[in-house]
Amino acid sequence: MDIPTSPVFLSEDGTEPLTLDTRLPRSERTQSIQEDEGRATVELASIMTTASNPVSPGPSSPPLDQSRMQDFVPPTRPSSTPFPQPEPRNTEVRCTSCPTDTDMELDGLETTESPSILPLNEPVGMNLNDLPAEIHECILDHLFGFRVSPTSKSSVMRWGTALRHSRRKELSELSLVSPAWRVLIQERLYRHIKLKATVQSLRDTYAYFSRHPHLRHYVKHIEIWFPVFQPKYGPAARFTANNLPTVTVDGLTNASYVLPVDNCSLEEVFALVSECFPEVCIMTLEGGERKKAPRVRHWIRETDQRRDMPQIESIRTLICKGQWNLIRGDDDFDTIVSALPNLQEWHGSYSKPKSKSYLTMADILSKPLKLTSLNLCIEGDYRREFSFPPYFMKVATKVHFCTKLALAASTPSLEHISYTGRVCKQFFVDLAARQRDSRHDRLRSIDLTVKNCCRQVANWNESGSGITDMNFINSFEALVLAAIRALGKLRAVEYLRIRYVDLDSPVPPLNPYFLLRDGWCSGVWSDAIVTELNRVRPTAQFEDLSESFGEVGYNKDGRMTISPDFPKSKALSLKLSNYALLSGGISIT
Repeated sequence: MDIPTSPVFLSEDGTEPLTLDTRLPRSERTQSIQEDEGRATVELASIMTTASNPVSPGPSSPPLDQSRMQDFVPPTRPSSTPFPQPEPRNTEVRCTSCPTDTDMELDGLETTESPSILPLNEPVGMNLNDLPAEIHECILDHLFGFRVSPTSKSSVMRWGTALRHSRRKELSELSLVSPAWRVLIQERLYRHIKLKATVQSLRDTYAYFSRHPHLRHYVKHIEIWFPVFQPKYGPAARFTANNLPTVTVDGLTNASYVLPVDNCSLEEVFALVSECFPEVCIMTLEGGERKKAPRVRHWIRETDQRRDMPQIESIRTLICKGQWNLIRGDDDFDTIVSALPNLQEWHGSYSKPKSKSYLTMADILSKPLKLTSLNLCIEGDYRREFSFPPYFMKVATKVHFCTKLALAASTPSLEHISYTGRVCKQFFVDLAARQRDSRHDRLRSIDLTVKNCCRQVANWNESGSGITDMNFINSFEALVLAAIRALGKLRAVEYLRIRYVDLDSPVPPLNPYFLLRDGWCSGVWSDAIVTELNRVRPTAQFEDLSESFGEVGYNKDGRMTISPDFPKSKALSLKLSNYALLSGGISIT
């Protein structure tokens, strides 16, 4: 656009009267405006008059004949190009040498220097440390796996089976990438540590964290395992196929395994944890398992005079694996609990079923507990049996374990209970009888894994378990019915699962179970179960009520065969009366 040169737009000295010179200072600029104010007003009035304006208004010009633009369809890019999809580009075209609108607006500002414009192609100086902390967390979560808060009450995470990262040594080298990663990776590597319960191992641990005190606050889960074997090396000798050698750093040696002699006591373990790890929340004690395994010592010197255990106030969750070597009486349990005053969650599991395991837990469960979550596994082999074993018959003559379990489940502070072992309908009968006021009931979830249902039998072969044993199926139905009736008083229970697991089952989807979650039910059903559920929980209903397991036919030998409708998926509906078809030599395909 050309600059106007008509005398009308120019002043006497050849400048534009209505133009503001921004190069002058503010004081001189204001004085110039006041001097030219009268002259500008006269000239502006003369311009606005029709007679004095050389460009008088006339008829409007006709609109330009604009041709309609056709839609342009770009050609399809061949698949061989490295970028088959074009990237979105900025459709605004502007000259890089001309001033932008922003620059024109800056001309009127009170600055003496023109704004600096960065070159468009200048690289931005950023590195890995400039990324947000959330990006660093996402990258490391992809490598290490997503973390679960040690104070989380999520039922998905089972601390009893939680393991450390399998590639700790390889991933530890990533801490050298940047200072930001060093803190994040050390926090993950030392989050869960595992120590050997020997005197020398505890000394080395204490010395290491004394040299690196900043790592102590990263430890949230500590695992202590007590060895039950100790190799005893002898002189080198000739070996045969029946006498295999042990490979050590010194070469081939002849070794035998004996009882350990360097194991520490629980008192030493608690003293180390209380002094070195101020923020640990979860503790795992693994007692090990072997034939005639030694009992873990609780005190440094076993004397008649009892002392106080070192206090660990930060522990909220206790996990006992191989619990028989850790707790063989209610006195042992009291000693461990005395060191954990703020204990809320207890996971206890036994490696092998014993009569003493049931009897010991019966004594412990009879005591008042201040727990919010109880997870107990006494028999976790998940195999069917043909009759009651002798060790359980010994327990049945002394105590009914289901009554003691109901006593622990009725603890006012308990919110979740999970049990794996033998259970019958008496558990829910006693649990409902102990509920006085449902307004103060805090029990939210019940999870039972049934090994077998304890019951009175006339013959020994009537006490088995499995989908082909109708005595067990009838006892399982009675257990589910008692659980549904108990829901009438257990108003706060939102999750109920009763299942039977048989790893040797010919059709695992037919293993009976009952599940109540979020107002929906699935699993075994009968007319009595549906009627009782409608009476106690009218808002709950079954997802599906199927009348059969699948197609029934006969093979060449004349035996009945069943082809389930759900060979590889979980069955949502199992009618209990159909289990009668599975007894009496029926083959399942």
